[in-house]
Amino acid sequence: MTVAADSATGAASLVQSVDWLAIAPPVIAAVVALGILVADLFVSERRKPLLGYGAVAGLVAALALLIPLRAGDRSTFCLTGPAQACSYTADHFALVIQALVLGVALLTALLSIGDTRKLPAGEFWFLLLSSAAGAALLPAARDLATLVVALEVASLPAFALVGIKRGDRRSSEAALKFFLSSVVATAVMLLGVSFVYATTGSLHLTEIADRLDDVPGRFDTLAAAGVVLTLVGFAFKTAAAPFHFWVPDTYVGAPLPIAAYLSVVGKAVGFSGLILVTVIGFPSYADVWGPALAVLAALTMTVGNVAALRQTATRARSAVRLLAWSSVGQAGYLLVPIAAAAYSSDEQIGSTVAYALMYAVVNLGAFAVAALVARTHPGNRLSDYRGLYATRPLAALAMGFFLLCLAGLPPGIIGLFAKVTVFSSAVDAGLGWLAVVMAVNVVIALYYYLQWTAALFRAPETTPGDEPAATPRTHHVPASLTLAIALTAVTGIALSGAPQLVLRFAAVSLF
Repeated sequence: MTVAADSATGAASLVQSVDWLAIAPPVIAAVVALGILVADLFVSERRKPLLGYGAVAGLVAALALLIPLRAGDRSTFCLTGPAQACSYTADHFALVIQALVLGVALLTALLSIGDTRKLPAGEFWFLLLSSAAGAALLPAARDLATLVVALEVASLPAFALVGIKRGDRRSSEAALKFFLSSVVATAVMLLGVSFVYATTGSLHLTEIADRLDDVPGRFDTLAAAGVVLTLVGFAFKTAAAPFHFWVPDTYVGAPLPIAAYLSVVGKAVGFSGLILVTVIGFPSYADVWGPALAVLAALTMTVGNVAALRQTATRARSAVRLLAWSSVGQAGYLLVPIAAAAYSSDEQIGSTVAYALMYAVVNLGAFAVAALVARTHPGNRLSDYRGLYATRPLAALAMGFFLLCLAGLPPGIIGLFAKVTVFSSAVDAGLGWLAVVMAVNVVIALYYYLQWTAALFRAPETTPGDEPAATPRTHHVPASLTLAIALTAVTGIALSGAPQLVLRFAAVSLF
């Protein structure tokens, strides 16, 4: 009888309970995605716009379910026994990144509602919500298997979204380039994961960290190679050089709302993965990934800003190309605190997250204004923005504010303070050379941001092959697009009014 009771107790101990509230945000996004895909079969063409509003409602619900989790003390899918390792942890880091990802997906949905008439509505909303679900899962993942699955769930729908414009050669080419380069990066990352598993015998990050502290000498090279190769897949997602070559063509070929989504969520996914594997999984190999990320940061910000500087105002879609190269440069800044964490403490990670929050708001706002201008100027050249203040003064003021935030100049105080926190993290970690490289790149970026800002308020001129930039047109602007611009502008202004929040946020440990 005692043996039977002990057996029953042992069997019960192997059963993992599921904390449904902890996993609710990504689950809600995934369930709504499936619901929209099924509903698309039964909804008439005239009622297809209702699918977009259903997607918005689902994302709002997912965001609302983050509120009960704000204590950041929930975990689920945990190992039974002495090793208390969990595969899903809803800590403060995960919640902040989930709020960022789902908020960006919500704004992307608002940008897209008025522009999905020429796109397959059901597939579009299904893919967007599926990608958002994967992106929301990744920051809470605490084992390499879940990390890889979440990364692919976030990425695979994004490939289809880039190429969703049927019959558009540019869109198809962009999707193919994005897909092929991502597959290669994922293959390299999986090779690294296999090396790490072969060395440690575990996939859970906390257990990997413990076992890498005592790796036998004959396995040290294998472990170091695994650490480096594992970083490749996440570096690709962040658009870090030399893994950045897909960015300009992908952003230009994709629908503008999807380009905006990729510019923020792609980076959030990449940086979340980098932070988790380096700070939690590989702290004992900081001497390997720290210098590697520092060099990547310097190279990425330099390549991105120099390429953005070379964009010509009259080239077709030069505005989107400049934003694409600018996002590469911004990725370099975001890498700095992660590299600094290898030389000082994990608290440097707060600087990356704080900068990512600022960047998400203002970069989405800039893409929203670009979507507005594209309604009257499909070419979306930089020259099309000249004299924008004469016809759309509020949009011009908003765009000027977003660009100044990205440049780190007043009145975009939030951008200045975010850059100060990143710069300080490099100095505090003893990476003086990286701080100097960052300062030089900030000066380079000032030129093209200020040049674009000044063009908004200049007298309009006629662009060859197009109408004058200031010529009014009676084009209906969807209320959702106006709302997206207003939300990002108001949020940016509110943050600029309380910039000390960035400094406070950057000084808090999120784990």
